[in-house]
Amino acid sequence: MFDRPDWNWQQKLDFVVATMKEMSLKTDPQDMVRSYARRVGEYLPTDRMVAVSRRGVNPPQYRITRSNLWKEEVNPWKQADKLPLFDRGILGEMLYEGLPKIINDFAAPKGDPAFEYLDGMGSLVCTPFYEGGVATNMIFSMRKQHDGFKQDEFPGWVWVTSLFGRATGTLVLAEQLRAAYDAMDQELKVVADIQQSLLPVELPKIPGLDLAAHYQTSKRAGGDYYDFFPLPNGCWGILIADVSGHGTPAAVMMAITHAIAHAHPGPPIPPGRLLSYVNARLAARYTTNNGSFVTAFYGIYDPSRRTITYASAGHPPPRIKRCEDGSVGSLDQAGDLPLGIFPDSTYSEATAQLHQGDQVIFFTDGFSEALDNHGNMLGLEGIDRALSRCRPDARAIIDAILQAVDTFAGDHPADDDRTLLVAKLT
Repeated sequence: MFDRPDWNWQQKLDFVVATMKEMSLKTDPQDMVRSYARRVGEYLPTDRMVAVSRRGVNPPQYRITRSNLWKEEVNPWKQADKLPLFDRGILGEMLYEGLPKIINDFAAPKGDPAFEYLDGMGSLVCTPFYEGGVATNMIFSMRKQHDGFKQDEFPGWVWVTSLFGRATGTLVLAEQLRAAYDAMDQELKVVADIQQSLLPVELPKIPGLDLAAHYQTSKRAGGDYYDFFPLPNGCWGILIADVSGHGTPAAVMMAITHAIAHAHPGPPIPPGRLLSYVNARLAARYTTNNGSFVTAFYGIYDPSRRTITYASAGHPPPRIKRCEDGSVGSLDQAGDLPLGIFPDSTYSEATAQLHQGDQVIFFTDGFSEALDNHGNMLGLEGIDRALSRCRPDARAIIDAILQAVDTFAGDHPADDDRTLLVAKLT
């Protein structure tokens, strides 16, 4: 029964190749089983087929998952509640024994609960499918006549059938993984939407400043953050921050940082006080047990004096392109530890004088640490090259930096979140 003596080797090989090609095209396990059953029926015809499973039930229960007696097909992975459930009988006994068998003088017991699936059959083979060393499923192939199966060919049949069972199981897992991934991706999209809602809906109108921003996450959600705070006497606070790590954990920490910054009692001034406030609360409750930290730069711009007073918590110093003489410098005269490491950290301050035409580029390290396909880093030099000439407005400056990064990185994907905030003094 396990071979086709009426076929020559080439016919057998052609059939096997055609079957494997057909199986390789299947992405739905139910469709794969249907197709495989049809193919096996062509190569090894039987009179009866019954499949049983103990998955999801308590011993000695089992379900019949497939039968060629059924007029309507049931998907055992999606319609388990429609499958017949039994708690005794020869099918269950062999399933729980978990061994392949040939019975060539078979006769169905009259009182067996699955008698209708066995009645009239004179020989039977059962092939177990193992998961974790346990037979969780079994296929029974039957013929009406006695002595319908050859024992010497049975091992090969068990081997081939079991391999198909493993392939089907892998396809089921792949389908479950896709479903889980889709659900997770939908959740991450919600997280990303929430995170985006915490960023400024539109940039403020600050006298004497032309502003532009670019925000790009390396995953669905990210840990970069920028914000603006209206202050007394026409001043504005400009904050840019970067949470360690990527993805959802960084996005959650970014939301916490946002909430703490906006909970500051009174105007968030001076810069060092705001950073100390955020740092103490992050370190007290949110970062000390998980190793997270936040780099941040907070500057207060005074339009009347054209000065920026700032403090930095381990953040890359913003670059200044001075269009009067073409030089490029940094706001690097104040710098202390990132937020969330030590609760009693304090933050020094410095003040820089700005002039008409100056361009201040706030950025996260996703730009300076951008990599090309060879693992080389863009660095500050790459950003400075994009600032080699003055641009007419803030948007043009961002476009120049983005172009420089794209040209440098080629098709290497972004490994980190990237945020740019540009202020040009008009």
